[in-house]
Amino acid sequence: MIAARRTVLTAAAATLLLPVAACTGRSQEDALHVAIVSKGFQQQFWQAVKKGADAEAEAHDVVLTFEGPPTETDIEAQITMLQNTVTRHPDGLALAALDSRAAARALQEAQAKGIPIVAFDSGVESDIPVSTVATDNAAAAREAGKHMAELVGGEGQVGVIAHDQVSLSGTDRRDGFIAGIEEFGPQIELLPTQYGEGDQAVTANIARAMVSANPELKGLFGTNEGSAIGILRGVQESGRDDLAVVGFDSGRAQVEAIRDGEMAGAVTQNPVAMGRITVQTVLAAIRDAQVEPMIDTGFLWYDADNLASDEVQEAIYL
Repeated sequence: MIAARRTVLTAAAATLLLPVAACTGRSQEDALHVAIVSKGFQQQFWQAVKKGADAEAEAHDVVLTFEGPPTETDIEAQITMLQNTVTRHPDGLALAALDSRAAARALQEAQAKGIPIVAFDSGVESDIPVSTVATDNAAAAREAGKHMAELVGGEGQVGVIAHDQVSLSGTDRRDGFIAGIEEFGPQIELLPTQYGEGDQAVTANIARAMVSANPELKGLFGTNEGSAIGILRGVQESGRDDLAVVGFDSGRAQVEAIRDGEMAGAVTQNPVAMGRITVQTVLAAIRDAQVEPMIDTGFLWYDADNLASDEVQEAIYL
């Protein structure tokens, strides 16, 4: 039964397979097949997740596929990828859902086929995944809110531009930041949350409009890499140089902006570790080993003061 499934997977996904098993001397027919469906590739974050997943797959002689839609707004494309992956019947599957509800039907099909599923980066509103490997996004964003409150002196207007309102990572980061502001800066006025799809150009336009419409604005928070860089671009185009810009994630452009003093700081995950732990968890589930329902991959606040520290350097991705 398993051999038949592997034949289907190999034929259908030949262009996606990594030559991991071949490198170790085992044939792909002998290796376990793990499929990962991410939210995309356009952010350095996902490339770092893939780097960790690739390394773990190679260490365990696993054949790995890693794919994602062209943009993080293309929910339909991701669902099609997910359904096609389930049809190929891998031994195990990991999903970072763009829309936790839209994935429900494909997850049910995977469960019916006995394919163990691990959610990563974002959870899904389902009890089908055996585990969720993710940063505690609400806690990480609350930390960003705490630092924002300090940066603006506990008063004035602060805004949020989130990457979406359908993924759990998007909503948890939005709500976590708001909770941090309410706790550490109760005198701060929070503007209505805006959504920029994680797209730098779209977010820059929103940020520029927010700055223009709110002369008392003192700080902006972006909930992912694209949002943070988009905000930075919009603020620069508006001519303001006195706003506190705080971000989430740690791609090259963000790290350079913090080093240059253009961005106050950000919260970073550890995407390489996330990719590695996700593959470990899928393999454990395939082998019927006990896995924790929630695995927190941690987060760090970083700014110009601690950017060079070993701890931060291990977490950022350039």
